[in-house]
Amino acid sequence: MEIDFDATDRMTNFVTVPAGTYVCRIAEIRPGTTRAGDERWSMRLVVAEGQHVGKQAAWDSLVFSTRGRARARMVLQALGLPATGKVQFEPSDLEGRAALVEIRPAEYQSPTGEVVRRNEVPYDGFRAMSNEGSPPAPRAAPRTARSPEALGPNGDVDPNDIPF
Repeated sequence: MEIDFDATDRMTNFVTVPAGTYVCRIAEIRPGTTRAGDERWSMRLVVAEGQHVGKQAAWDSLVFSTRGRARARMVLQALGLPATGKVQFEPSDLEGRAALVEIRPAEYQSPTGEVVRRNEVPYDGFRAMSNEGSPPAPRAAPRTARSPEALGPNGDVDPNDIPF
């Protein structure tokens, strides 16, 4: 038996915040496709409040396929977007929106044999923020100018008037 006690394990650690549930905002969307050719939007989640504010929490993805539809609906609802019927939206409609997001560490082995640690979001890890004690999810800027009559009682866009 031979063993090298001076050898170090090859590990890359991208875990930036400890496991937990955070108010996260979507800081960036990177559109792309899956290997199967389905549209995928990768979302960079940043902690929006608390001790770790401003730190990247995780990357997560929405896949717009038959199989991914249920999760996409769940995430869109948590972000305050319509998730029933036929809707049309752009990646920019998600940027800046916030939700409660469960973050947990995960490890995988890269093709080179290196162990990579990073944060991930579980399948059901998005929840809408409650109106009590938490700020509402920021709304995406409207695509067209709104008259004062089209604004809600708080000066925000009436949800029934969202253009998608």
